[in-house]
Amino acid sequence: MSIKEVKTLLEKSRPGVSGALIIDDDFAAPKVERYFDPSQLRTSPVGLPELTESEIVRHFTALSRLSHGVDNGAYPLGSCTMKYNPKRNDLLAGLSGFRDAHPHQPPETLTGLWELYFHLQRHLCEITGMSSASLVPAAGAHGELAGLLMIRAHFEHINQHRPILLITDSAHGTNASSAAMAGFQCRLVPTDANGLLDTQALDTMLDDSVAGLMMTNPSTLGLFDENILEISAKVHACGGLLYYDGANLNALMGIARPGDMGFDVIHVNTHKTFSTPHGGGGPGAGPVAVNRLLEPYLPGPVIVRSGNTFMPDRDRPLSIGRIKSHHGHVAVLVRAYAYILTLGAQGLRQVSENAVLNANYLQARLADLFPPVFNRPCMHETLLSGGRLTTETLDFAKQLIDHDVHPPTMLGAGCVYFPGDLKSAMLIEPTETESLDSLDAMIEVFRAVFYECSDGSTET
Repeated sequence: MSIKEVKTLLEKSRPGVSGALIIDDDFAAPKVERYFDPSQLRTSPVGLPELTESEIVRHFTALSRLSHGVDNGAYPLGSCTMKYNPKRNDLLAGLSGFRDAHPHQPPETLTGLWELYFHLQRHLCEITGMSSASLVPAAGAHGELAGLLMIRAHFEHINQHRPILLITDSAHGTNASSAAMAGFQCRLVPTDANGLLDTQALDTMLDDSVAGLMMTNPSTLGLFDENILEISAKVHACGGLLYYDGANLNALMGIARPGDMGFDVIHVNTHKTFSTPHGGGGPGAGPVAVNRLLEPYLPGPVIVRSGNTFMPDRDRPLSIGRIKSHHGHVAVLVRAYAYILTLGAQGLRQVSENAVLNANYLQARLADLFPPVFNRPCMHETLLSGGRLTTETLDFAKQLIDHDVHPPTMLGAGCVYFPGDLKSAMLIEPTETESLDSLDAMIEVFRAVFYECSDGSTET
């Protein structure tokens, strides 16, 4: 059944049918006026649908079955990392000690939570190659804002006016928004023909007005920039700092660390990388981790250890201050901690290796119908061209839903400013949690829908 086949409640409505029967005489006119101001009572029917209770329940149950999520099918939404998430972590996050914690509790009554937070901070620092971390930011973009405010605070502290922030043109849209909110003027660094940051263009943009460069590696194009050490040296040579958007960290865990690449600050999308289901308007968490240079500016509170005691440290005179009323999304952070402990160092590395392997497998199997925009090995996601379709790529993507595969990210859908193959490009991230059988089934759906949406002239 498709969404087009579902009638609305108004279409199903039948006069005189009721889902509830009120038999209390006190609520019958005119006695109802003892509870309500008569001038506030309606004098005409609302016009609501008239159905039985069972019809209403079945209607919304049928609609729920049309909703797509990782629990009922592949969700290869590029850049968003919509992977399957272990249910055991949901169970752990629901333990009463975490579930019932109240933000207004005295801090000394939450020592168990602070201990978990302290160790999660340390794990995130080890994974990212940073010195210290704060778990406060509510999600990725919030973490971006926190990181950029720390960069601004640093230059204010050393009395340097650096109003410019450089951002790669392949960045997530939130990068520029966060930079503007933090008070910076944004400048875009172009991508070269290989899909990497154009280092020659970067050279022309670096001067003592630049506060830093904001990028992710691998990029949203699914490519690892092998020039990252050169880029880092150039930015630091002009006195700027390097910001790492951690949206694609699931491609690197246990293999490479942003801190070792020269990045000074990173936000981590724990709701993408470490277990919590992503999307749908649910809670996120975007911890920020920094090197020693930026450590004094971390938003508080940071959890510290004194002997066997763990407590929030609020004595941080250079901190950018509180950026959230309460301390983090507990359930999201507990899930992240459980995920990391379950897998360990080797397991996290295997996650990244599988994510990269799956994306390259999908890229190779679809190359004859959807050639990669950049013909080279990808990382955790692949950017494929829809140029061989004889219909709009957006129509192709929507038709995937009828086959229980969520559409990939449409890079140029509805946009006129993407050049060449990017205008019809699809960013596909199968994630590490899809098995070989699942990948093969997804590939067959892509191929079948391709021929449904074209004249089949490329079929062999």
